[in-house]
Amino acid sequence: MEKTTKKENLSPNGKQKKNFRKKGPIRLSKLKYEEKVVQIKRVTKVVKGGKKMTFRAIVIVGDNKRKVGVGIGRAEDVNLAIEKATLNGKKNLINVPLTNQLSIPHVIYSSFGACKIMLRPSKPGTGVIAGGSIRTVLELAGIKNVVGKQFGSSNILNNAKATILALTGLNSKVELASYQSSRRSIFYEKIMKKYKNVTASAQ
Repeated sequence: MEKTTKKENLSPNGKQKKNFRKKGPIRLSKLKYEEKVVQIKRVTKVVKGGKKMTFRAIVIVGDNKRKVGVGIGRAEDVNLAIEKATLNGKKNLINVPLTNQLSIPHVIYSSFGACKIMLRPSKPGTGVIAGGSIRTVLELAGIKNVVGKQFGSSNILNNAKATILALTGLNSKVELASYQSSRRSIFYEKIMKKYKNVTASAQ
């Protein structure tokens, strides 16, 4: 038997080369997300030569299955600003805990700047009762039954960011999915009664 030597994997120094396969990052463009342009605003900046005009786009990105994000993009062209905003929104995605009734686990308050919002779970068939950018964020997150109320300023960007902060502040331990047992649903109903009693006493 003749011995065969592999000279292909040898470097010029005579040492054996190590083959490392580089795993490339998952491209966000390949993942399917729904995009909604909330606002396109013209912004002017005073510079040395005069005034420079750019466009700012606010886009909300979500997959209707617990993932949602808000993105901002600025460019001299509207289409380029929208592309930058969608890419920024895909980078800042969050996971939202949902219940069996496609609602949020409990009542939560949040604020961003001068904007204050309140989100409250509701029964099946209620739908998304909210306005402005809050409604868009909740719909793209996959929430079907919820009541939202905004207080203070009606700024579109600040209300969207306040909604994102509220969704990140939800208690994921109370989350109920379709694969969980009926004991968890009884536990969830007890917690909901406590929240109802607290809100009733506060009023």
